[in-house]
Amino acid sequence: MSRVLIVITLVLLGILTGMAVWHDGIAGIFGSVFSSFGSAQIYVDLVIALVLIMTWMWKDAKATGRIVWPWIVATLLVGSFAPLVYLLTRKSSAK
Repeated sequence: MSRVLIVITLVLLGILTGMAVWHDGIAGIFGSVFSSFGSAQIYVDLVIALVLIMTWMWKDAKATGRIVWPWIVATLLVGSFAPLVYLLTRKSSAK
């Protein structure tokens, strides 16, 4: 994946997150999670996707000699930001 695309994604996600926290606060972001079945579905889908990503990070870190625990903890704390930074700091396997 192109590093430029990862950086653009991080910046846009950061802006959106900042706007959400500014407007709704941390509690407000999580307050609407289970306000409807649609919101709950999106949240559960995100959790499933992040578990799949953490599984991939675990295997990739093991294969590349990286320590995975900080990335797992960071993913649990800040969501998609951590896997994006993991990808950004990952050494390219292209030869």
